[in-house]
Amino acid sequence: MSLRFPLFIDLEGKPVTVVGGGQIGAHRARVLREFGAAVTIISPTLAFPVEGAVHLARPYTPGDLQGAFLAVAATNCRTVNHQIGQEARTLGIPVSVADCREECSFFFPAICTGHGVVAGVSGDGGDHRNTAEAARRLRRTLEEWE
Repeated sequence: MSLRFPLFIDLEGKPVTVVGGGQIGAHRARVLREFGAAVTIISPTLAFPVEGAVHLARPYTPGDLQGAFLAVAATNCRTVNHQIGQEARTLGIPVSVADCREECSFFFPAICTGHGVVAGVSGDGGDHRNTAEAARRLRRTLEEWE
């Protein structure tokens, strides 16, 4: 797979739908909230509370992405994630499908911040440990920056 182009966008107040409330979905919802997105999480349960997000305690149903600026499919069900990806593409909504990179139209990066700098780290999908290590090193650099 080729390298991906980094694109930074303003999410302030933009509606983002995250489907899935496990560790991955809740984490992504928290990160999106940190960047000002108006996050709605659709999931029967939620791994941990996400301050400022709306939690709809129910399963995904077709039509849930209507009006979303971005979508994240992070359920523990391949079939549901696939449906979310299809709905997003039909509506022209960029979507990150946590369990299938081929169905993504954007990729959720590891976020590194410090000293007014934001960096997103994403790999080619082949070695997640390598990407995690690069993000860890970048975070350390930003923390040590004086």
